[in-house]
Formats: sequence, structure tokens, C-alpha cells
Amino acid sequence: MRIAVLDKFRCRPKDCTHECRRFCPRVRTGDETVVFTDGPDKPPTIIESLCSGEAICVKKCPYNAITIVNLPEQLEVDTSHRYSANGFKLFRMPIPKEGRVLGLIGPNGVGKTTALRILAGELKPNLGRYDDPPDWEEIILQYRGSELQPFFERIQAGDITPILKPQNITDLPKVPSIADKPISDLLEGADSSGRLKEIRDDMNLESIWDRPIKFLSGGELQRTAITAAIVRDGDIYFFDEPTAYLDVRERLRVGKAIRQLSEIGKTVVIVEHDLSILDYVSDLVCMFYGDPGVYGIVSHPHGTRVGVNIFLDGYIPDENMRFRDTSISFKGMTAEDSEFAHGETLLEYGDMTKKFEDFELTVKGGRVAKGQIVGILGPNGIGKTTFVKMLAGILEPDEGEVPKKTVTGLELKVAYKPQYIDASYPGTVRMLLRETGGSTADTSDFRTSVIRKLELEHLLDHGVGDLSGGELQRSAIAACLAQDADIYLFDEPSAFLDIEQRLASSRAIRHMMQFRLKTAFVVEHSILMADYLSDSMVVFDGVPGKEGVAHSVTTLRRGMNAFLKQMGVTFRRDPQTGRPRVNKTGSRLDQQQKAEGEYYYVGK
Repeated sequence: MRIAVLDKFRCRPKDCTHECRRFCPRVRTGDETVVFTDGPDKPPTIIESLCSGEAICVKKCPYNAITIVNLPEQLEVDTSHRYSANGFKLFRMPIPKEGRVLGLIGPNGVGKTTALRILAGELKPNLGRYDDPPDWEEIILQYRGSELQPFFERIQAGDITPILKPQNITDLPKVPSIADKPISDLLEGADSSGRLKEIRDDMNLESIWDRPIKFLSGGELQRTAITAAIVRDGDIYFFDEPTAYLDVRERLRVGKAIRQLSEIGKTVVIVEHDLSILDYVSDLVCMFYGDPGVYGIVSHPHGTRVGVNIFLDGYIPDENMRFRDTSISFKGMTAEDSEFAHGETLLEYGDMTKKFEDFELTVKGGRVAKGQIVGILGPNGIGKTTFVKMLAGILEPDEGEVPKKTVTGLELKVAYKPQYIDASYPGTVRMLLRETGGSTADTSDFRTSVIRKLELEHLLDHGVGDLSGGELQRSAIAACLAQDADIYLFDEPSAFLDIEQRLASSRAIRHMMQFRLKTAFVVEHSILMADYLSDSMVVFDGVPGKEGVAHSVTTLRRGMNAFLKQMGVTFRRDPQTGRPRVNKTGSRLDQQQKAEGEYYYVGK
């Protein structure tokens, strides 16, 4: 079976010489394999049944708009949905389990949201027949004998009430009918289960209860949308990336609220890129793998621990399928201080204070060593971005002084990747990298260690203004790493990225710091990513929105212990992969670690 996918957003037939048609071997022999049915200025159609699979068109296309993939013929019978000719194709479907939480894990663009929409009844599966969609009887016949047969029968009969929390929640303030209303009106109107009072306290909504929706931040919008889904009385609940925009404390709070739905007998399906939260919430996981934007395949369900470990390993034993060339394991640091505790010092900074009208940040001095990566953890609104901006020289402290030189007396050079990325740069990604990094952007090491790891090769000639959120984030990380600096500052580099992209970005940052013997400060909201990337920690505490305290740089173990104690949550390490796993609240291990004061087991 051959799949030919054309990205119509990248395809620019007005600006090329139709290389896909001119160089196609089958076209040269007289077959109409590449056809411009809507005219020469519109994207062509590639006839998959005629395509011979040489993929010459893939190499010749100047805009990298074509992908040709060969797949096993037997997968054809498992086709669940296809959007159009030369469009994305999804094989198989995840199977919800009554009274349990099913987690969906995989990179962006392989069909997780498509599967959610099908299961929620928003999208009717066409079994790959986009031009002649089947009716429900044929769909149910296709899934006969499986657990999806009775599920689709209930959807057809209208016997299931699905509740969907969508992926994109930033459009809520744009809805005229609710934009000016306080969240209390929205949630009280949605409360058909009688659980609103309890959920309001669990989701910490009291402080914004009377605030109009149009004035909510991203994290507040997320908590409001999740609460609106939970308080509705339904049979099956779908949550698409519920932890986006949330800090660690809020992620754990949301995880507990979603987990409680299954405890009262509800069926839950969740798409999540934070593996710690997915591991904490889910009973079962299904992996999605494939070629992003081209096709996606759904694995059989596995137990949560086994499924997440399989995903990190990149190999599914029961299907004999390897979907990633390398496995991912978490570094096993010792339980004591890291190697940087006594390393060669690059920078020392003293106590600092920054005051705003309603907020005050106090920074306690610290030291960092060459090659060290310092993770920054703390809730939203506690001053993490303010701290990073002071180190970058964008903000001046009211008391104290930001160092301008390294300990050796050289002028301190700083590279900064901001939290919110500006897409107004007028040129291409290649131009951006060359402008920020000069000749570094063209070196073989940078191409291998950064551009290839971040999968930016096919984006180099694309305009920065045309990039998606994830593409823009990866380009901004690369632009920061391209600079010649002593200190690299990354504010939430994992935002908009899927789990594989997050891990790839972390590997790129780590390689460049160790290779150049430079230092990085990284603001991160994922415990798993902070553990994967950091050598040491700066922990923030205080009262969000009022006062914040940035403690001195400390070891990973001490920093994680201090932060998790604030959260009231304990972690253990998975014996197979070394990844951090959340202990269930009140479990034997949770109680034991709290009694010992060891909220974070490193090297156990």
C-alpha cells in the first residue's frame, strides 16, 4: 500500500515549474499520475494507484510539500479515516474502557485529535472513503466483533452523551455570547451534575470566580474549560491536552480532578504530552505512531507503566514494530550532589530585588559552573520570567546588581529565548539563524546537533511568519543556541511541543552546553522534562501575583525535594527507564517518602 500526501499549505504551484509532474517517471511513460485537475495554479492530485514509489517528486519539490510512504498491504483493512485525496490517513482506533482512563500518547500530527473527535461523535469515520463516505450500518459492520461495535451502535442511537474539552481554548474569549460574562455564569450554566461547588475548590477558581472570560489568562482559561467539562453530566469525557498553559501545581490539581471522574464510574480519554501527568491519571495507554501529517497508526492498549516505557523504548513487542530509531532513558544521577557542585565557576550573582506595583520578587544569590544546566521550577505568577529577564539585562533590579562579567573578568554574553515568541520576523528560518548566529548556523556540528535534532531541515526556507506554534518554538530554540554566549536563557522551551520534540530539544540544549562549556537557565513546568534536562535547580516560592522568592542554585535532589514538598506530592523512579513517576496520594510509598522527608527519589 502506498500513501502519497500533499501539504497544500506548503504547495505553491504558482511559484514553481511543476517539478512533481515534470520529473515523475510514470508521467514520462504516459500515465496521468500527477494531475492538475483544478488548473496549473492549484495544487495537483497524485494518483496513489499509479505511483511507483521512487519518490523523485519528493526530492524535486522545492517546497518539501510531498511525502510518499510505503506501508504493509494488510493495514488497508484497518483504515479508520482519511480527510481527502493525498490527505492524512488514520489506521485503527483506540478503544475506551468503561470506568477507566485511557491515555493517548504520541507526536503531534499523527491523529490523536482526529481519534478523539471520532469517538466523541463529532467526526464520522469514513473508513478511508473520503469521496464515498459509508453509512453507520457499514461502519458498525466494519468493527463487528470488536469493542468498538457496541460503542458505535450507541453513538448511532444517541445513547452516549460525550463531553469534549477541545485542544484550543484560546478562542473562548472571542465568542461574543460569553466573552463579557463572568466564569461563574458559564460554569453554573454548564453544571448538570451538581459537582460544581466541589470542583470549584479543587480547581482553585475562587479568586477568578467573577472575572469576565475575555480577561482570563491561558492557564485560567484552561482550568475554566476543564471545569466546564467535568461538571457536565456525561457518559464519556474527552480531554485534549488539558495541561497546556498550566504550571506544575495546576497540572497535578487538574490530574486529580480528571482522575476522580473514573472513580465515580465515568469513562475518560485523555491526550497528554506531559508523561508524568499521563502516568498519574491513566489506567491504560494507546500509542500513536507514524509520519506526522501523513499517517498515524494506533497501537493496542497497554497498562500505563508498560505503555509509557514502550513509548520511551520506541519498540512495541506485541506488534514487532519499531517506530523510533533510538530509545529514551533518563540519566541516573547519584543521590548526592552533582558534578557541578565543585565545578569551575562561570558566574556568580548576588541578592537582588525587583518591585512592581502589585508584585515583589526577591532573588537570593547563587553560583553556576561551566557546562551546567539550571532548571527553574515554580508556579505561574511567582516571578520566574522576571528573574530570567533580569539575567538577560532586559529588566534592571531595584536592589542589587546583575553581573556584567564572568568570574574571569570577561564581558558576559547572554542569549535569551523568551516565553512568548514574536513571529513578525520578515525573513525565512535560515535567515533568522544566520542573523542571530552568524557562521555558527552553517557549521556541520550545529546542523547535526541542533537543526537535525529539532527537525528543522524542511523549514529552513519557510517564512517565520508562516510557522505553526511548535515550528516557531523549535526555530526560536535553534536561534538562541546559534548565538555565541556564556549564559543561555530558555523560558518555557517545551510549550507547543509534543513529547518527542521536547526530548529532542532537551538533548540539543544539553549537547551545546556540554560541547561549549556554557551555562543554561531553563524555566520548565514539566517535572519529567526538568528531571531530564537539569543538573541543578532554582526553586521559587511565595504567593503568586503578590510576592516571589527565588532561592539559591541548589542540587537537583534538594531542589526537587523542596519544590515537591510545596506541592505535597512524592515521586519515585521507574526501575526500567529511570523516569520520575508520581506516587498515588495516600499510597504506602507516598506515606513512607513523606515520613522520611524524601519527596523525590534520585538514583533509587
